[in-house]
Amino acid sequence: MFEKRIVEPEDCMEERKPEEQKSLDEYSQKESQNTRPCGTGEVDSMNYGQGEQEEKSAAGDEPPSGSEEEEREAFSFLQETIKPKPVTGGQIALQLVKVAVYGLIIGVTACCGFYAVRPWAEETFHEEAQEVTLPKDEEEVTEPVSDEEEEKEPEPEPQIIVPELTADSYREIMQSMYAVAKEADRCVVYVRKAKEGENQRGAGAHTGTTGIVAADNGQELLILSDNSVCEGTEQWAVIFPDHTRYTAKLVKQDGNRGLAVFGIDRASISESTWNVVRVAELGNSNISVRGDLVIAVGQMFGYENGLGYGIISAKEWDHDYADGQCGVIATDISASPGASGVLFNQKGQVIGLVKGGILGEGASALVNALEVSDMKQVMGLLLNGETVPYTGIFGTAVTDELSEEKKIPKGLYVTNVQADSPAMKAGIQNGDVILEVGANSVTGIVSYEKAVLECKAGEAVKVRGQRLGSGGYVEVDFTVTMGSME
Repeated sequence: MFEKRIVEPEDCMEERKPEEQKSLDEYSQKESQNTRPCGTGEVDSMNYGQGEQEEKSAAGDEPPSGSEEEEREAFSFLQETIKPKPVTGGQIALQLVKVAVYGLIIGVTACCGFYAVRPWAEETFHEEAQEVTLPKDEEEVTEPVSDEEEEKEPEPEPQIIVPELTADSYREIMQSMYAVAKEADRCVVYVRKAKEGENQRGAGAHTGTTGIVAADNGQELLILSDNSVCEGTEQWAVIFPDHTRYTAKLVKQDGNRGLAVFGIDRASISESTWNVVRVAELGNSNISVRGDLVIAVGQMFGYENGLGYGIISAKEWDHDYADGQCGVIATDISASPGASGVLFNQKGQVIGLVKGGILGEGASALVNALEVSDMKQVMGLLLNGETVPYTGIFGTAVTDELSEEKKIPKGLYVTNVQADSPAMKAGIQNGDVILEVGANSVTGIVSYEKAVLECKAGEAVKVRGQRLGSGGYVEVDFTVTMGSME
């Protein structure tokens, strides 16, 4: 007889619970019943049972139901469940500290890299400067008068009631004017040569000139002033209303009209300065008339931050320069020789650029200004960094009376040609009459200036005119290469 022996796994040698022991005893009894001799040794009961089941299956007998489920239940105590170790608060805190340290290291590295690459990035990927567009002057529209309105009797003029004025009334008027002047002063600056501008409050009388904050193109704050400070230096300083001083560079100048534009890097301007400065609003000087109240701000009296009130006393004069002319606003405000400043109307708009000596020698020492409306086209070119074209011609319009009397064709009569100018090199002489510049017709100095400003410096332009000969005026053509006076 073979000896029946049940071998338990080592992992199951531990003391078992009564329920587990009972299941094991039942299994052992089943195993002993299914064990039989096979002639060579002990035969595993489970293998034998499987063989018996296969034989029964082959004979068509069905295996006993539920045998496999009973075996699984018998070995259910051998199943294990692996549980993760609990995470302590100290481990969580350690992980948070590690994340914070890594984040700090990455942040510091990114900041250092940003500041190291920033100059190169600003130079390579900087935003393009925006085009400066100046407002156009609105023209007065006069409605046609119908015949019925002409036949109507004129209405009586309204009675003007003059209120009784007192000292308090005068004080209120002056306070109102000062409020406008104070706001206008925010767009007035002073341009100095770099060495003379070291003192923030100025370096004395007439060491520089007055300028206006004319535009902001997104990259630079642009200052328009007289070009008298351009000669003999390559560095300039601009003093703002809060007495701060900033280095400026020359953008463009027009020596013909005596204007210059300087640029200040926007990033270099402090927030405190931005709070006290504003871009000037250009008004329409064409609609200003005699008797209008005006405000002069600048260096009119030999020192900075000067302020004067007055009225427009005259607008009959023009200031002539090569290729054009500009209207002059004369005032009753006193001024010193070489004065510079800005003329404002009652709305705080710029209507004139104060310039000394524009009415010639012998004129009274008063504030006189070039009309802004006549300079806007040139100002637009300079503020956008473009060169102002130049030919070098002085002239006057041929009137109807002069044309009939002297048989002179209507156009621009040339009174003078500057030496070594593009016009002289093209062969234009005194006494010639200019009729066309390119595709634009010319009837006088104003239309000639407009036609020239539409050209580009360095461009060869066809100029059609007439010249007096033995038999009268004959057609003559010129090719003028536009120059500049930078």
